[in-house]
Amino acid sequence: MLTQLSIKNYALIDKLHVDFNDGFSIITGETGAGKSILLGGLSLILGKRADLSSLKDASQKCVIEAVFNISNYKLKALFKAEDFDYEEQTIIRREILPSGKSRAFVNDSPVNLSSLQALGARLIDVHSQHQTLQLTSNDFQFQVIDALANNDSALLNYKTELKVYKTLQKELEELKVFQAEAIKEHDYNMFLLNELVEANLVEVEEQSLEEEYETLNNIEGIKEKLAEADHLLSEDEVGVITALTTLKNVFQKLATYSSKYEELYNRATSSLIEMDDLYSEVNDHQENIDADPNRLEVVDAKLKMLHSLKQKHVASNVSELIEIKNQLEEKVSVTENLDANILKKSEEITAQESQLNTIAKGIHDRRLKVIPELKKQLETILADLGMPNAQFKIEAQFGKTFFANGKDELSFLFSANKGGSFNELKKAASGGELSRIMLAIKSVLAKYIQLPTIMFDEIDTGVSGEISNKMGDIMLQMSKRMQVFSITHLPQVAAKGHSHFKVYKEDVDDVTQTNLVKLNHDERIVEIAQMLGGTEMSSSAIAHAKELLN
Repeated sequence: MLTQLSIKNYALIDKLHVDFNDGFSIITGETGAGKSILLGGLSLILGKRADLSSLKDASQKCVIEAVFNISNYKLKALFKAEDFDYEEQTIIRREILPSGKSRAFVNDSPVNLSSLQALGARLIDVHSQHQTLQLTSNDFQFQVIDALANNDSALLNYKTELKVYKTLQKELEELKVFQAEAIKEHDYNMFLLNELVEANLVEVEEQSLEEEYETLNNIEGIKEKLAEADHLLSEDEVGVITALTTLKNVFQKLATYSSKYEELYNRATSSLIEMDDLYSEVNDHQENIDADPNRLEVVDAKLKMLHSLKQKHVASNVSELIEIKNQLEEKVSVTENLDANILKKSEEITAQESQLNTIAKGIHDRRLKVIPELKKQLETILADLGMPNAQFKIEAQFGKTFFANGKDELSFLFSANKGGSFNELKKAASGGELSRIMLAIKSVLAKYIQLPTIMFDEIDTGVSGEISNKMGDIMLQMSKRMQVFSITHLPQVAAKGHSHFKVYKEDVDDVTQTNLVKLNHDERIVEIAQMLGGTEMSSSAIAHAKELLN
């Protein structure tokens, strides 16, 4: 509930602070006194956009602050979702700076307007002629029925499962689109893959093939060099082995003279052993090397094939070709498995659809169960409000389409006159009748759900004294379960309030200002008497005012 409202430097309001109670509060004042200004200031708290024209003094900032007791509103989830600091006594503040910049705060933390609007919608419901148009919306009509049907948890579950269902449908559509494109590429990808598979790619093969190609392509030169090495190692007079053998014998002779020459002998012996081994390997290479034109042709063909594949796939080495082969295998595999994947996804959708149908049918059944009760309550209330022949024809057909709130197609028809035909609300009811219907609906809703603070802005305009008396009774009854405000010009309604506030204008230093004051009992008598008989109050008007208040 709204417990405090402070307004500074807004429109005709210089400075205002007022405390509110629970129950039924009345706001009265002459036409043009500033009731719309008060509502305008309150709308800024609820997230309406502001501009510089709102400032009374353009050199000073405008500050509007409201305090709400939200302990019974179950708003912790909303506060968490919007990243607000939760406090049972929540303070909302709007500031409009002379520069035109606007700022909003919830419990002293800055917030954006969309977040403030989400919170504001849960705190105050300002009922105006514009808001009455909600009646003609299917969404609002469903909200009324679902409140009576206690469909909250089922609708939440339905929306969660509907989101999964739509995700699965999107995934299936994407698979089908992908399949259509993949089929076009499948044959080409298969051709490329087969080429790479037939190449029998091995990461280190290219280097060994290049070495083998160089060997086979230069066989005569290699033979010549090996023969030269053989000659240098083994020539009887000048060969390396002959020279090393002679050198070893020299060091062996020296070692007999002194042990310090023994190391030289050992090194010469080791070198001779190494040269003998080298000589053996040269002989092996000479015996095993032969020209093989056929093998050269095979190696050359394989290298040319690898080079051609690297060019085709813009790869720098065989490793990259292997990676491309793996990717092609995956594409081909995915394409070949698409039918199975599409079938699996379709089965998932069918299962999800079955689950959604079960939830939607439960929602539908509960709606059907409460519609007669809603119809009865609305018609009873409207009969008290001067519409004795008002009738509703409300039907919910279980359809084939999954809507955001189930599968029902709602027909919410109305007839105001006996023997009249049923039609849509916006066609069958006048503005005044729509206001009374909205009041009836709000009063019914208040029995089933915790509504936010509601402010009726001259909902009783254009109705007779007896009907306004009934409207006042309904608002008074509603105030037992919620905080209700009524801005009214009718004394019959004004007298029913637990609290009474008056909006008035006064001139201060030749400047007109709007103010709001809470009336005591005697002041209420005067205000209601003036509403009954004008500023020239008669004794009968005062007596009537006292009678109304009592």
